[in-house]
Amino acid sequence: MAAGSVLIAGAGPAGAMLAYLLARRGAAVTLLERQTDFAREFRGEVLMPSGLEVLEQAGLGAKLDALPNLPIARADLFRGGKLLTTLSIEGLAEPARIVPQPPMLEMLVAEAARFPGFAIERGVTIRDVIVENGRTVGLHADTVAGPRQFRAGFVVGCDGRTSVLRKRLGFAVERIQQAFDVVWGHVPGTFLDGRTARFYLGHAHFVIMYPSPEGHLQIGWVINKGAFGDFRKLGAQGWYSAMAPHLSDDLRQFLAERRDALAHPVLLDVICDRLRDWTSPGALLIGDAAHPMSPVGAQGINIALRDAAVAANHLGAALAQDADGAALDEAARCMQRERMAEVVAIQDLQQQGPRIAFTDSWTSRIVLSRVFVMLARTLFAPIIARRARPMLYGVTEVHVAA
Repeated sequence: MAAGSVLIAGAGPAGAMLAYLLARRGAAVTLLERQTDFAREFRGEVLMPSGLEVLEQAGLGAKLDALPNLPIARADLFRGGKLLTTLSIEGLAEPARIVPQPPMLEMLVAEAARFPGFAIERGVTIRDVIVENGRTVGLHADTVAGPRQFRAGFVVGCDGRTSVLRKRLGFAVERIQQAFDVVWGHVPGTFLDGRTARFYLGHAHFVIMYPSPEGHLQIGWVINKGAFGDFRKLGAQGWYSAMAPHLSDDLRQFLAERRDALAHPVLLDVICDRLRDWTSPGALLIGDAAHPMSPVGAQGINIALRDAAVAANHLGAALAQDADGAALDEAARCMQRERMAEVVAIQDLQQQGPRIAFTDSWTSRIVLSRVFVMLARTLFAPIIARRARPMLYGVTEVHVAA
């Protein structure tokens, strides 16, 4: 491949968006994806205004609207089986939307394929990096046709929190201890009006429920880290039985009527960390490869899209000037400097709720009490709104360059 070419490992939200934006700017881009299609296990699918803004600025708003998507109208907050309060979300200028990842990723790849410099290779498993004279120049991979080398002038790792690039290049990691895991499952059918999300508060556990535009109900059970080992052998039926006492009567009945259709639960082992440096000569890591996000606030997919926009701005400008390796490395460092502040701020915010919910302290008992939650809607509403704003709109301005 030519010196001005880019190799992107991983066609998740960060990789697919970056590939589209760079291809749109005329760069030669090869996107490598481990799966042969995007019908993968559950991935984040809540697009906040911060992520929707990137898609809109990238000229993809109409394409997104044509995909299965569902704006959430309201959120019900429960303490055990008791309804505490209902929050209207429709008043937001751009409410959060549920957008399943597979069709969104296929859309991004299809839009990138409109440009002559773009290529995607599916069924490619990255095994190692190719380093020559201290610089990353490509990747070793297994493909459906056998082992193969991919080379490029610059390599971007978007291969998720188990990133091969971060391991092989030896990036230093700052780990943030997590106290919980999430067990995800779903059941077919429409609950209530099909546009309502619910949150069930409890000590050392939460239940999150929201509708999917694909016709099922998505359920996440937040539990103490490591506790899922006790449930793994129980399957879908045991998972329901263990979770049911923490739900309201109407949701419990809805699930009971569909017990035979409950999907087998999937464990999300919650990891949150960030690399001290996202770059090394010839390589840049973005999205979960650089900083796996906690699921709190549904930030992973949104932060990934914002990373991709900023990476495309800096790398795209350097590539357009036929920059050499040193200039591309500087563009990557500029990208990290621009994005680090938001990532750190959001990750810090994500730790605050679990610190309260998953500790056995008087503070936890007070904050999770019915009286406190009811007061929070009125007395503490302005403070809560300020705290929530970064999760909705981001911390810094992100603009997609033309």
